[in-house]
Amino acid sequence: MEKDYQKVWDECLSFISDNLVGKESEKAFATWFKPIVPVKLDGNTLTIQVPSPFFYEWLEENYAEMLKRAIERSLGPEARLQYSVMMDTSIDDKPITANLPMTRHAQTLNPPREVPFTLNNDGPKVLPNPFVIPGIRKMRINSQLSASYTLHNYVEGECNRLARAAGYAVADKPGKTAFNPLMLYGGVGLGKTHLANAIGLKTKELHPDLTVLYVTSEQFMQQYADAGRNGTTSDFVHFYELIDVLIVDDIQFWSNKAGRTQEAFFHIFNTLHQAGKQIIITSDKAPSELQGLETRLTSRLKWGLAAELLPPDVETRMNILREKQASDGVEMPEEVIEYIAYNINTNVRELEGARISLMAQSSLNHRDITLDLARQMVDRFVKSTNREVTIEYIQKVVCDYFNIPIDSIQSRTRKREIVQARQLTMYFAKKLTKSSLAIIGLQCGNKDHATVLHACKTVTNLAETDRQFKGWIDELDKKFKE
Repeated sequence: MEKDYQKVWDECLSFISDNLVGKESEKAFATWFKPIVPVKLDGNTLTIQVPSPFFYEWLEENYAEMLKRAIERSLGPEARLQYSVMMDTSIDDKPITANLPMTRHAQTLNPPREVPFTLNNDGPKVLPNPFVIPGIRKMRINSQLSASYTLHNYVEGECNRLARAAGYAVADKPGKTAFNPLMLYGGVGLGKTHLANAIGLKTKELHPDLTVLYVTSEQFMQQYADAGRNGTTSDFVHFYELIDVLIVDDIQFWSNKAGRTQEAFFHIFNTLHQAGKQIIITSDKAPSELQGLETRLTSRLKWGLAAELLPPDVETRMNILREKQASDGVEMPEEVIEYIAYNINTNVRELEGARISLMAQSSLNHRDITLDLARQMVDRFVKSTNREVTIEYIQKVVCDYFNIPIDSIQSRTRKREIVQARQLTMYFAKKLTKSSLAIIGLQCGNKDHATVLHACKTVTNLAETDRQFKGWIDELDKKFKE
């Protein structure tokens, strides 16, 4: 009695269901095998239809051997399996080019196209690629990366060393390190977007065959909403599951909203991660601090490395300004760079804003870039950004006042002028900053909190008994209020 194609496929499904293992077996069966529809049986050749080209990619990498055993079990060692796929004409004989996720409308689909897949015992042990569709491996997508955000011009410092090193590792071996996902988090203007873009560009440089895509969380959310309205949600998901390195910027914007978007991203995340594809996320908060995201999504974000970007220290800020000036081909006196770096201490974005403002003042008013011009500009800029005095800035002002090297504050010397400068730094740090005594001590020669308290008492006592010392305090106090 001859078998019909439905019976053959049912036998294959039964075999596949029995041989799938692991916690996700039921879900895998429902996702990757139930949607397959048997089309016809011609002798020992069974034709099945899959819903999209994505199934070719996934089945090729994960279930080809299982399908081979299933069809041979039902039809014998001479069994053949043919596939038909509903395809757009853009895939037929040329590469796919897309800036946003592909959309395939049902009314424009071609008739199923059969791609032969021969499974013979006398064939090679390593199966040939059975799912090659002309163009599918040559898919070209606009990565949406900014060419100006590179690792070369991303200045390294203590504030970002871990994140930058992880970025190099990810670019070298995307999806093959423990940093998957790589989550970059930190406050506004600290370089998260720059670093995420830079990793993407470096990946494309080292692995030109991989598909890299940068997308903001708002873009992703809007694309998903459009796909829902157009009835192309499945195509939207399949498109993202084809990406090799996916970068999603500012995921905190999904907090307390975008429930369905979060669910779609959760499934895309799982698929990419299981396939060894790289995921890079940026956020203004650590995964554990993100409110309004689904618990299961937050859990996934903790799988890899969460690298924090901190506000840059003064040395890093000066290096950033030097790098920017070098790339622009504009010279700026070192004393001006130092002055800006010490006074603009919030984030890189405001540092860059101050630099550009100074250059504009110089250009529009036909004035040289001098320390006086920098003071005028920074005074206005800082007032508008509500500058917070830092320990670094206090060290700079005190050391300039006494004309001593700033690193002398960190030294162990017991010279009187250095000890007094260190004590005054501790005194003003306690008075003008919100830093703890322990932090103040750490940044003033690695002293403990008891030493800081002693220094503050000493300064207070000297102010009452030593007229010269009182004059120093008053003059320094005026400088901090300027």
